[in-house]
Amino acid sequence: MAAPIESLLNEICESEDPIEELKSLRTAVLATPVSGLRQAVSGARLEIIFGLLNTNDKEQIEVCVEILSRVLQALEPVQLSQNYKTALQSGLNHPNDSVKLLALTQAIAALSKLSNTKAGLDVLFHSDLLNKLKDVMLTSDIIRYRVYELIVEVSRVSPVSLGYCANSGLISQMLEELTGDDVLVRATAIEMVTNLAQSQHGRQYLAQQGIMDKISNMIIAAESDPFSSLYLPGLVKFFGSLAIMDSPQQVCEKYPVFLEVVFSMAMNLDPTLTPVALDTLGVLGNTVEGKQVLQKTGEKFTSVLKRISKVVADGATELRVRCLEALAHLLTLPVEQQTDDLLLLTESWFNCLSSQPMLMIRNISTQPFPELYCCALRIFTAIGCQPWAQQLMMDTPGFVEWLMDRSVGTGKEAKDCKFEVVGAVLSSSSAREIFGGHNYLKLKTYLNEGPYYVNAVSSVITEGAD
Repeated sequence: MAAPIESLLNEICESEDPIEELKSLRTAVLATPVSGLRQAVSGARLEIIFGLLNTNDKEQIEVCVEILSRVLQALEPVQLSQNYKTALQSGLNHPNDSVKLLALTQAIAALSKLSNTKAGLDVLFHSDLLNKLKDVMLTSDIIRYRVYELIVEVSRVSPVSLGYCANSGLISQMLEELTGDDVLVRATAIEMVTNLAQSQHGRQYLAQQGIMDKISNMIIAAESDPFSSLYLPGLVKFFGSLAIMDSPQQVCEKYPVFLEVVFSMAMNLDPTLTPVALDTLGVLGNTVEGKQVLQKTGEKFTSVLKRISKVVADGATELRVRCLEALAHLLTLPVEQQTDDLLLLTESWFNCLSSQPMLMIRNISTQPFPELYCCALRIFTAIGCQPWAQQLMMDTPGFVEWLMDRSVGTGKEAKDCKFEVVGAVLSSSSAREIFGGHNYLKLKTYLNEGPYYVNAVSSVITEGAD
């Protein structure tokens, strides 16, 4: 493919109106895998395509941007910054936003990989590129967000790169957007800050700047803001992410409004807010420390569990799925994490769901919705290795037979989910004693046969039969 691309570039160079040749080149580069493009574009005169961006013909600009977006993916960051630095800087000043976005996207890709080196940081901060970025931010909101994205990507690489970005003033500018008047801008800024918090040095910087306290205060103020549903989910996701990366107990104790608003969002069944609350509860409850934090809230969390149970029973399908997924995370307790206290905790949560929670979950799996079937089975997988749950399975009439019935649940995902339940049950040393030798051997046979085993059915033809 290298020869045709080089040939097309030559044809474009010789043509006075190269739009058709450009379209052919676009087809060629889109049809070539990125790994193949790496060889095809080495030494190719891509400056030809960059030069053709200097036109008022919107179609030609569009085709050139598509070509460059694809081809530049094949270049190594060092090669990109050394050979096409000037072209990309010129792209930042182009009157067409799609060209500016192309230049920014390539800058993000290259500099985020180079920013752990002094050479890469010098390219960004010890040149006029930084001033160009600041100027281009004034063009539009989309461009401004892309610059923030670039700065966050670079900042996450190392404490040194974060220091460079902080000194540029761009991070402070981004943080000021958190409390701006435009709620959509606020929501975008929260997402950027959450991304910055993915690194430990990023979290330390945000704490030093008082951002955690500011976001906590934003959650409190959101109660009286009629537009808070546009940005409140982002605030909750920020603290949810923070809790998992640091400590659920420390975050929830220091910022109690976080858990309060999560409970409120889960109880109010708002189509925008409730899914975020359920996801957050699932993420928190998937850890031992998170389980203990939720348990300490007492009746508050019990009320949330009962509300989740009600939605599971008669809510909209999409919300039922989210509730079941959250419950699976909350009830998960691997064998190596099991203690008497934690087993009592998960058992009490399960019993909060219904007077007969085993039947409730199993009945959901019989409904004609594949996504509900699999989500219900994932709850059985979550509790399958816990002795109290195994005893419930044995005490529930027909449950063990249903579990080993391969005719129940069709399709690959359904069979995989059933197989995972059996695997979870057998992963616990208590299974043999609780299920008894006969059932235990049948479960082992099921596991050994695999998820897609089909019982062979033999037919006998009797002489003279019709």
